[in-house]
Amino acid sequence: MTLEPIRRSVTVACSREHAFKTYTEAFDSWWPRQHHIGAGDLAEAVLEPKPGGRWYERTVDGAECQWGEVLVWEPPARVVLSWRIDGDWKINPDPAYASEIEVRFIEEGPRSTRVELEHRDFERHGETGPKVREGVSGDGGHGALLKLFAEKAAA
Repeated sequence: MTLEPIRRSVTVACSREHAFKTYTEAFDSWWPRQHHIGAGDLAEAVLEPKPGGRWYERTVDGAECQWGEVLVWEPPARVVLSWRIDGDWKINPDPAYASEIEVRFIEEGPRSTRVELEHRDFERHGETGPKVREGVSGDGGHGALLKLFAEKAAA
């Protein structure tokens, strides 16, 4: 089974460096509060800015749920993250079952950056791969998240 990657892009009215920092180091500032896996309400969404860093949520009761990790860290050009959330919106801790999200930041001018996101390798999720792909490509998926990010980066 091979599942096509999801590709989305947005052009942001800011420098490449600012776009990268907003996407990564200021991740919590634009991540929607309703996007979480844990039982409690989302207190913070964290993307640790380094290779091997965790990508996770912390709920108001202090519980943490790791969505994946930083596989590639190349500021301000790109970041690659593993996605360990399966099609039933549960965490699979085995990295062999994680898909990947690559986000590239392409300078188009001093105050214009194209951000390209590709979510790939859905088949690694096994039988829930099609559900993962459907979930991240839908209304609340990567397109909507990039729009929130772009609004924050341009502000």
